Amino acid sequence: MLRALAVDDERPSLEELVYLLNADPRIGSAEGAGDATEALRRITRALESGPDGPEAIDVVFLDINMPGLDGLDLARLLTGFAQPPLVVFVTAHEDFAVQAFDLKAVDYVLKPVRKERLAEAVRRAVEQRGTSSAPRIPVHEPDPDQIPVELGGVTRFVAVDDITHVEAQGDYARLHTGKGSHLVRIPLSTLEERWRSRGFVRIHRRHLVALRHIGELRLDAGTVSVLVGTEELQVSRRHARELRDLLMRRS
Repeated sequence: MLRALAVDDERPSLEELVYLLNADPRIGSAEGAGDATEALRRITRALESGPDGPEAIDVVFLDINMPGLDGLDLARLLTGFAQPPLVVFVTAHEDFAVQAFDLKAVDYVLKPVRKERLAEAVRRAVEQRGTSSAPRIPVHEPDPDQIPVELGGVTRFVAVDDITHVEAQGDYARLHTGKGSHLVRIPLSTLEERWRSRGFVRIHRRHLVALRHIGELRLDAGTVSVLVGTEELQVSRRHARELRDLLMRRS
């Protein structure tokens, strides 16, 4: 049973988050803090009391955009503790996901918070904490032709065929389509293996490209690049020969 602390400067959001957490059977207790400074004081007391103390905290559900000390600042401070609580970011802004990953966050949940999405974050926290006896939520196999993405708390399904290229951002990947981009918590190596049979090829340690969306192969002074839509992407030397061969076979 996890002991949780929710941190948000907006009272309605904080109350809703605490309510949803307390409704989860894997959460033993959930309390709220109205700002990061208050949260830091409570976490410090929790660490001083020890993991079995009455004020112990296992996981912090943390908003990012707060006045004064913000959520990212608090997470950075926690990395300096010997045994800090786990951190799950709960925010309306998707732009900080890469920084959250760098701070070893367990998950990154977008507002408005949905019960099912929060339950997935709790499951990840339970797994990382090592509570193997906790009940698990069944996970359904994804549709191979689509990939779910979150935008503003709504899950949408992007067709794999619409994805032009994928950019690595730590343990996340940014999916690019002709209409925009979406951040997903899946490593690029996983997508490379999953989509190899669908015509995606690695051209760089940071980029995976759909062959059918390559408009041009460019050679310039020994460097190789491809044009995908209006974006030019560098091809690393180790991948250049394989890419040329694949494009020749397709033509």
